[in-house]
Amino acid sequence: MERVHNFNAGPAVLPEEVLREAQADLFNYKGMGLSVMEMSHRSKEYQAIIDETNAAVKRIYGLDENYEVLFLHGGASLQFLMVPMNFATQGKIANYINTGQWSKKAISEAKKAGKPVHVAATSEDRNFSYIPKTWIFSEHPAYLHITTNNTIFGTEWKIDPDVPKSVPLIADMSSNFMSKPIDARKYDLIYAGAQKNVGPAGCAVVILKKSLLEQMNTNLPTMLDYNTHVNNGSMYNTPPTFTIYMIGLVLKWIEDFGGLKMIEQNNIAKAKYIYDAIDASNGFYKGTVDKEDRSLMNITFRLPSEDLENQFISEAKKNGMIGLKGHRDVGGCRASTYNALPLPAAHALSQFMVDFQQKNG
Repeated sequence: MERVHNFNAGPAVLPEEVLREAQADLFNYKGMGLSVMEMSHRSKEYQAIIDETNAAVKRIYGLDENYEVLFLHGGASLQFLMVPMNFATQGKIANYINTGQWSKKAISEAKKAGKPVHVAATSEDRNFSYIPKTWIFSEHPAYLHITTNNTIFGTEWKIDPDVPKSVPLIADMSSNFMSKPIDARKYDLIYAGAQKNVGPAGCAVVILKKSLLEQMNTNLPTMLDYNTHVNNGSMYNTPPTFTIYMIGLVLKWIEDFGGLKMIEQNNIAKAKYIYDAIDASNGFYKGTVDKEDRSLMNITFRLPSEDLENQFISEAKKNGMIGLKGHRDVGGCRASTYNALPLPAAHALSQFMVDFQQKNG
């Protein structure tokens, strides 16, 4: 069977080259007579896998020994809790910019942890259709937390925000991690669920500036303390071994592709196909966010009626294009064009959109 054009928001499309390499290694990894899934995480062979994956994260983002890279269970959702537990220290207030559902969940978890929270800016007044351009800190901010790409609503930060050096910058990059060049050194902590751009589900990649560890809470539950994982090289307990192996293969694919600069150029080209179809449709397709804040990863749009949206999604599936239904909380349509989505898939969707409009407009 031919592979479909996979526009799912996550777990998402993986590079075909990576899947084929993993397939070849699945039964007998490098002549060892067993799979990575069966390998002891304490073995020298697995240590080599996690060490190289760690080094690849740093190479791609241009980071030095002042940063730690962790691979943790729980996805980004557990990071919503770990961040305030570790870094909202006594007398300080956790600051958040609210740009959608995942920001709201992060804010909610901070409150559940009993931490004082200040919303420094929000785009909820226009249903999260834009990225705030200004924000107001609380007194004594513990950190500023942003969500760099909003999977559900389809907005994306286009810049690395400037904040005072005294305020740590923390980012949930789950849905645009490794999708474009950034100045990662502006961030004190980055976290991302792997299942969008760098691997299958089951792991959060965390990049942590070492100096941030000097200003964190103490006497935390063992598994929720970043020091536990830093001091044990992400292997205090058994890590998600196969997911980390797959992340390593995807990072190698990114480097072979030409790094983040070439990845970004490809992502821009894919998004342009689809946004051009929206913009040329005379309102048949309506984008849901301000053009200047449109995401390269999650392209959200509506059709004239829900019936037409359902028909669009159904006919697209018959034409080998899946995952185009919008998130259940907002409806509409969404095309997720993550790194591994091939350029021809975006072109095919764009042409389908034109044909569908001609038949139903």
